[in-house]
Amino acid sequence: MKGKFSNLYRFRSLLSELVRRDVKIKYRKSVLGILWSFLDPLLMMIVLTIVFSTLFHRVQNYPVFYLTGFLAYQFFRSGSSMAMKSMVNSSSIWKNIYVPKYIYALSSVLSNFITFLLSLVILFVIMLVLHVKFTVFIIFTSLPILALILMTFGAGLIMGTLNVFFRDIEHLYSVFMMLLMYGMPLFYPEDIVPAAFRFIQTYNPLYQVIVCLRDCFLYGQLYPMYPLIYAMVSGVILVIIGLLLLYRYQDKFILYI
Repeated sequence: MKGKFSNLYRFRSLLSELVRRDVKIKYRKSVLGILWSFLDPLLMMIVLTIVFSTLFHRVQNYPVFYLTGFLAYQFFRSGSSMAMKSMVNSSSIWKNIYVPKYIYALSSVLSNFITFLLSLVILFVIMLVLHVKFTVFIIFTSLPILALILMTFGAGLIMGTLNVFFRDIEHLYSVFMMLLMYGMPLFYPEDIVPAAFRFIQTYNPLYQVIVCLRDCFLYGQLYPMYPLIYAMVSGVILVIIGLLLLYRYQDKFILYI
């Protein structure tokens, strides 16, 4: 597996340029440009707070509760979706010059990670407005965020490889992400989920990341080790599967693009 990434340092400059390109393309022809990194989560938070804060009034500091879940979900959805399309969208490059194909997926994930970091500014502002304490445990969000990056990269590699051969994957993945959003306690508390279905959240690594983030940002406490370990192991497994699939089938890409 080490050999799979042996060329990453060699192509670091290209990776940096691809990340810049992805960020520019994302906000191209947009009047507000990168400000949408702040406005998108803010507007969603305002709408859902108005709709659900009275319904779920027992959720303390609902805007922070929602944002911690939504930002993680949004990063995973956007990053993995862009990575899924990157193999096809960058075919004009890799058809002519040799570049490890995982670079394109990685650049998509990193460009969305920049957006994620900018969006955290909104979370911090809302925490200040609602007088949510900033505790030392916020530092420990770096570990679940790392797990989130690995999960996003791994899912992007897997979907990106499949997408080369089956373009319907893009549409199916979009439906899957919508189901994931509504089936996961992003804007509603976990305790309203019927007991018979709560096991789904236990085995959902993305939700385990959200649990860790909410503990640190909202509740001012360190998360249990199980959610972190489960999310981290899941991320590593997804990356390994993604790389194995990519290197197994990448020589056939040229026949389908």
